[in-house]
Amino acid sequence: MPNPDLPEVPPGRGIFCNRTLNLRSVRAIGYDMDYTLVDYRVEAFERMVYAQARQRLASEGWPMDGLEFDGSMVTRGLVIDTERGNLVKANRFGFVKRAMHGTRMLEFTEQRDAYAETLVELADPRWVFLNTLFTLSEGCLFAQAVDLLDRGALPRAFEYASLYRHVREGVDAQHMEGHLKAEIAAAPERYVVQDAEAALALLDQKAAGKKLLLITNSDWSFSSKMMAHAYDRHLPEGMTWRQLFDLVIVSARKPAFFTERGPFFEVVDESGLLRPVTAPLRTGGIYLGGSAAQVEKDLGISGDEILYVGDHMFGDVHVSKRTLSWRTALVLRELEGEVAALEAYRPLEVRLMALMAEKESLETQLSQARLNLQRLHAGYGPRSGADAASSETRVHELRNRILALDAVIGPLAKTGSELTNARWGLLTRAGNDKSHLTRQIERYADIYTSRVSNFLHATPYAYFRSPRGSLPHDPPFRLD
Repeated sequence: MPNPDLPEVPPGRGIFCNRTLNLRSVRAIGYDMDYTLVDYRVEAFERMVYAQARQRLASEGWPMDGLEFDGSMVTRGLVIDTERGNLVKANRFGFVKRAMHGTRMLEFTEQRDAYAETLVELADPRWVFLNTLFTLSEGCLFAQAVDLLDRGALPRAFEYASLYRHVREGVDAQHMEGHLKAEIAAAPERYVVQDAEAALALLDQKAAGKKLLLITNSDWSFSSKMMAHAYDRHLPEGMTWRQLFDLVIVSARKPAFFTERGPFFEVVDESGLLRPVTAPLRTGGIYLGGSAAQVEKDLGISGDEILYVGDHMFGDVHVSKRTLSWRTALVLRELEGEVAALEAYRPLEVRLMALMAEKESLETQLSQARLNLQRLHAGYGPRSGADAASSETRVHELRNRILALDAVIGPLAKTGSELTNARWGLLTRAGNDKSHLTRQIERYADIYTSRVSNFLHATPYAYFRSPRGSLPHDPPFRLD
């Protein structure tokens, strides 16, 4: 029953819990910036990255004319198979459920032949996990490059693995050389999504006594411009984004920031002038580099007293959880569209579940009828009372009914498998199972949500409780 005293939260704007988390016991909240505190228009951002990387490859003699960024070709959570030149979607156990060679989706038999005896193991360098929105342009460009390689159109020989490395270097260069961020900083309104509620959520957390930390791999110049553009207009008059944060750490070099002990430098003016840090970090300071261990020491806060919020499954969530036992929150921007698609599909899903229950009943009856017929022919065991001819007729009738059901079930199941993306389906599902991405989220993210502003509705005092885990042998739960 809805409570009229509480704000109504759209289903996709919730905060979802894997491990129980009491925000009241959290003393500090750290935030990543790109795609976390600052939300970008994915299509515009990745199209620009793609265009600059394509130009770089074209300058090396690659035939890039006619190639364009396709935002639907690749999704977060896919895995590049650098041995075969494929992109694959795996379930939580590592079994490949869908695969694409170059830009062509593999037929079922091709996929089975390629991966029947292969599990996706992310510890193996053969597999590259596309675990952030920054990797969409990289995945798209690699798939197209595989097509070029297979046609013999590239100016020099590559194996699929070396081809991937070359494409990756071309994409990484756009992030490293400054052209990309210079273009975004020059026209932030074209790339940045404004979200006034994010500023209010941070104000609530700060007023509730939380220490707020900004820890980003972006440099000072870019970070200051993006944060000012995204937050200053939504804060109380006379206040800037810098007053929200107890510490600002730029060029943090994550994930090394969480695992190594690098030196801190203080940013002493707007131009980015640096000086070595020889004293403890001070409240309100802006720093470059450093380490999470030093942050813990100087703040007097460690482990599960710190919540870190980021969009990168490995660089933000996995490493901070594994190395420091920080509490973790993953920002999964695509979640809102996914939840909306599931809501819209719900009536068809209810019908599909009813049809599947009917099919399972018919299959049980068919199995029993075939067993009865087997016993009649072999002359052993108890008899059902029906003769062989009647049993044959029964088997034939049940098979036909199942085939008729399959004709109805097939299109409904296909529609469900193509929600949000016709090639790959839902991010969090792989067939009827959880996706490999979902397994990573469950393992390393205590909570996950679609955007930082969703903390506004939760409040800084929320107690997130994980749902009771279910097992296949659990009896159906009924409220009598």
